[in-house]
Formats: sequence, C-alpha cells, structure tokens
Amino acid sequence: MFQGQSIRVTRLPGDLVELCFDRREDGINKFDARTVRELGEAVENIKKENKIKGLLVTSAKDVFIVGADITEFGKTFSLAEEKIAKGTLEANETFNAIEDLPFPSCTSINGTALGGGLEMCLSTDYRVMSSSAIVGVPEVKLGIYPGFGGTVRLPRLIGADNAIEWIAGGAHMKAERALKDHAVDAVVAPEHLKEAALRLLQLAIEGKFDWKARREQKKSPLRLSKMEAAMVFESARATVAAQAGKHYPAPMEAIRSIEKAASKGREEALKIEATGFAKLAKTAVADALVAVFLNDTFVRRKAKSTQKLARPVRQAGVIGAGIMGGGIAYLSASRGIPVVMKDIADKALALGMGEANKLLSRQVEQRRLTSAAAGDVLSKIRPTLHYGDWGALDVIVEAVVENPTVKKSVLTEVEKLARKDCIIASNTSSISIDRLAEVLERKENFLGMHFFNPVHKMPLVEVIYGQYTSKEAIATVTTYASALGKIPITVKNCPGFLVNRVLFPYFNGFMHVLRDGADFVKVDRVMQDFGWPMGPAYLQDVVGMDTSYHVCDVLAEGYPDRMARTFKTAVDAMYENRRYGQKSGVGFYKYEMDPKGKPKKLPDPKTYELLKSVQPNGPKDMPEEEIVDRLMVPLIIEAARCLEEGIVESVQEVDTGLITGVGYPPFRGGALKYADALGLKTVVEKAARYVHLGTLYETTAEMKKMAATGKTYYSP
Repeated sequence: MFQGQSIRVTRLPGDLVELCFDRREDGINKFDARTVRELGEAVENIKKENKIKGLLVTSAKDVFIVGADITEFGKTFSLAEEKIAKGTLEANETFNAIEDLPFPSCTSINGTALGGGLEMCLSTDYRVMSSSAIVGVPEVKLGIYPGFGGTVRLPRLIGADNAIEWIAGGAHMKAERALKDHAVDAVVAPEHLKEAALRLLQLAIEGKFDWKARREQKKSPLRLSKMEAAMVFESARATVAAQAGKHYPAPMEAIRSIEKAASKGREEALKIEATGFAKLAKTAVADALVAVFLNDTFVRRKAKSTQKLARPVRQAGVIGAGIMGGGIAYLSASRGIPVVMKDIADKALALGMGEANKLLSRQVEQRRLTSAAAGDVLSKIRPTLHYGDWGALDVIVEAVVENPTVKKSVLTEVEKLARKDCIIASNTSSISIDRLAEVLERKENFLGMHFFNPVHKMPLVEVIYGQYTSKEAIATVTTYASALGKIPITVKNCPGFLVNRVLFPYFNGFMHVLRDGADFVKVDRVMQDFGWPMGPAYLQDVVGMDTSYHVCDVLAEGYPDRMARTFKTAVDAMYENRRYGQKSGVGFYKYEMDPKGKPKKLPDPKTYELLKSVQPNGPKDMPEEEIVDRLMVPLIIEAARCLEEGIVESVQEVDTGLITGVGYPPFRGGALKYADALGLKTVVEKAARYVHLGTLYETTAEMKKMAATGKTYYSP
C-alpha cells in the first residue's frame, strides 16, 4: 500500500493494515523531517483504502522510535519563533490524522519509544508494550518539552499529575510503571507482543473495547474541576521549581502549557503546546543542551570507531586497593569483566573490597540489584597480596599514590610480571605519561587512564597517550572504558592533561580574587548561581587541599608563564595548616557527619582569620560580575589553548570533558560554547580588563583573530 525510506504499509488478514517503521539507512528509527513527511503520506494512502477495520503500528527495528533526529534541531531552531510553532502544528496534523481514522488503532511497542516515538504511540487508541521496552518524554533534557502532542494527550490519558512527573522529570519509564500509570494498555513478553496487539485490536473492532470513548478522552478537555486543577498545578509548580532550578525553564513551561490547555479541546491545546515549544526552542538553554547531546554522541561514536584496533579485555587488574582502586574494580566486575585487585596490605584490600561492597549494597537497598546478583559481581573481584597469575591479564590499571617515584617502582615491577602484550595504564591525575614511561621497556603498551572521583558516578575517563603509546593501546583502553559505561576522551600527554589543565586556571582566578579581598562564601554562592554544582572553595575541600597543592606544583612547572605561584595563596595557607578539606574535617569549611554518614558543610570563623595572611589589602565586597569574569575567563582561555595545541582534537571533546569531568554547567554547553554565547569579542574585552593581573588573562592570537572576524567555535 505504501513504501518509503522509513515507513511501509501492508495489508494484514482480517481487513487490517500494518504501518511499520523500518528506516533503511542507519538501522535505527527516528523522527526526522523525511519520516514525518512519509508518515503523512502513509496515512493519506490508508485513508483512501476501503474496507479497512483496524490499524496496527509496529517497528521492524530493535527499538520502536528513539525520538526526534536531534541533528536537525539546529536548522529548525534557527527559524523565527512563529515559523517553529507553525511547523510544529503542521507536523501534528499527521498525528491528528492517525487519531481521527474511522477505525480503531493500536501500537505494538517492541523497544525504546522516547519523545516523538512515544507521542506517535499516543496518537493511536491503544498501546501494547513489551516487558523489556522503555518509554518516556525526555525533551526537557534538551531544554524543550514534547511538541508532537505529548503535553496534550499524555495528561488526558494518565492524569495531569502523572503527566507532569513524566514530562518535567524527563525520565525513562519501564513497562511496569507505564502500565501502572495507564500510558499503555497491556504489557506482554516480547515474543507475544504482536499477537497481543492484534488480539486487542480485534476486541476493539468487535466492540468489546470502546475505542471511540478512549479517543474522545484524548481529544477533550482535562477532566478536572477548578479546585482539582488548582491543587494539581500549584503543587506541581512548587515541586518542579525546587527540582529544576532557575537555569532550566522547560519543566515549568511544560506545566504552564498543560494548565493553560487543560480546559481546551485538542486543536486549541496543540496550539498552546506549539507556542510554548517554539518559545523554548529559541532559548540559549535549548541551544546549549542540544549541543551537549550532540557533543556526547560525537565523543561516543569516536570512541566506538577505535574498537577495530582494540585487543579484547577478558580479565583486568587493579594495583592499589584504596577508594579509587576499589571503585575501578567494582566497575569492571559490575560490567562482567573479572578483575584482580592487588595491594601490599590486608587493610588496604579490605578498604577496596569494602568500597565495592558498599556500592553493591546500596543498589540492593534501592532494589536495582538482587542480593544474588550483587554477590555474583563481588565474586568477580579477587583481592590478593601477591602477583601470582598476573600474566593472564589483558589490562592492568595502576592506582597507587600520586607520587612519581612510587608509581615508577610499581610499574617496573608490574611490567616484568605482565604478559608482553598486556596494556598497562596509570590512573594518574597529573603526572606526565612520558615521565612514567621512562622506566618501562614496552613503552608502546603504556598510557594514562584517568578516572574521576567518585569513580562510580563521574562519567569521564581521560585516555592519555604519550609519545611512545601505540594506537592499539589507546584503542584497547578506550574500548575498555566504554565497556565500563564511561565516556572516554583521548588526550595528548601534557601537564594536567585536559580537565585539570583547564580547571586549575579557574582555581587560580579564585586565588586571585581571594588575595584581592573577596569573601570565599560569596564567591561560592555566585559561582553556584552561575550554574556550578558547588563553588570553588567547596570544590577545593572536596578535591582535597593536598591534591590541589601538588597539582598546582605540576602545572606551575609545566606552564610557568601563567600558572606559577607569584604570591602566597589561600590553598598554600590551608595546606600549611593541614586543613585539607573533607578528608581532614576542615578546609575552607568544617565538616561533620550527617545521620546518613555524609560530610555536612558548616561555616568556620577561623577560616577568615587564616585568610587575613593572604589578603594584603584586607577584605573587599567584590561585584558579582567581576567574580564570574575573573574565574571563567582563564578557564575559557586555557580550554582554547588545549584545542589550538591539539591536546584533544575537537571542540566537542573539550566541552564534553569539562561537563562530564568537573560538572561544568550543562545548560551553558561547556566552556567554548559559553564563549560563543558571550561572543569572542566580549571574551577578549573581558580578558583585557584583567590582563594586568598576569598572563593568566592573556587571550591567544587565534582567539583575537576569531573575535575580529566574528568566528565561533561551533561555526558550521
């Protein structure tokens, strides 16, 4: 009946038709402009046919529809607001046409149905879902909300309160939750899915299910009294505002649209949805979050492209069984890769195993894992005080103390016992890979694998290659990191690598404003308002003042022109007084354990007394804009230097590294995306205001050239 590049329509026995999504070229169903257009053509063909009694919607792929083609968002969102709204309404005419067919319809959800994929399902009368499938409307994570009728149909099907939770939270929902909330009508085992969907459709055709009443429910105003509506929406506003925060407008805009459309029929409600969608599409937040998504996709694809060179990793080893080593061992075991964890002391092994056990116990408590499954993971970690059978390991990660002498000694010992083709990686945060490789015979098999703390939470792994590292070693560790569920970024060896090299100029800017009298508590508040998960003083406490002190030494040696110590800093004062932060119970703040065993931040008046020694001109009430500029401009400049010097190959890797490695505010898109938003001309002007403070604020020649020509980092 119809054959396109993404959709085909065929007749089924019993006067039924099947509309099947089966995108030809890249093996995954998604809603790009072509697919929406083809869907409209397919529905027109169906409408012309006689004697049709029912429509079944299916997918020939492992997923149903993953959602919109986000690569098209840039072009679409560049249009005027009115044109975006108009285009959204035109697309919705197709979904309305499906909903208005003169016979019942049912969607068979065999796999992932997200965003537009779920909205497609909502346009049919019924939905049968595989028990292994996932559904959801995650558009708020892109700074927008559903635009194919999701804010209209979902509230009318599952209730406004549930719909707000689905839409404003953007979470993926399993089959059990989808059935409980009535987003789907049945959940069956995957092998019975099509049969069940056809059976439900047949029951509707026979009149045993009132499909017309179900359809009318979706097209009519919400069934809420004025008092009920007031309670639902007021309560939702308070909850969502607290969760979303001021930097993410989409969740609150979704509530406004649902509320405004609550008393309207389908056509008027869709107009309200389109207007709100277009408004969000034009925000800087949507622009940044779409870039974050595309950057993440780019980085993951780049990592995947190296797999053909990778050696298989069937068994791994970790040397150093502290919190970090235990976390790495847990990750490997939880992903099905057995791991041997070695240390020189029983106490250290107990700490590492304790870390793994703690992480597994938490998952059992949260019902994300059974006790048996947790036990199986733990059994894949073998603690040992001896090297024994280390010749069988494919990758060994060294995670001992951050001291080059100690690391060199351990690496020399390990190389002698490891298989000749074994890849050895150092989990160093700042020590030169080439320097560590000096003691090794098989330098081509050595590189850095920098995990971030806490290992189980932080998504990033820096894969650092030295001058001798082979492409096979890079590919193997990159693939291993991906297998652990991490985002690996390949980084050229240099002092600080990518993330610490870019982060520490931010810390240096912080040291400068403290020297000039700024209040560290105010600075923390200002930078949290900017979007950082924690301010620089608190972050220093979490990282550890001793760690910061030593990394500062490495960077000062590597970049003496802009990172050398030219005055006594607050970190120096903290380090001298053994105020290391959370690990010692006091740093900029003091810490006490809360009832859950987590360190609670408290003010410490003694900090101000200590800071007097590094504030020659006393305290000063520094303007907020100055605080932001003096911390962010050095970070932007160093990020630009890393790109220009080829430390990483792309702007996508720079910004993804900062967001996933240190929590750079996602809604700003990364340092270089933020520079684009400000305009390079503005960045150069801001830097010039503070260049008297040192070369930390000296923009590069390339940045000045870009500023003069109006070029951006994300230019097409």
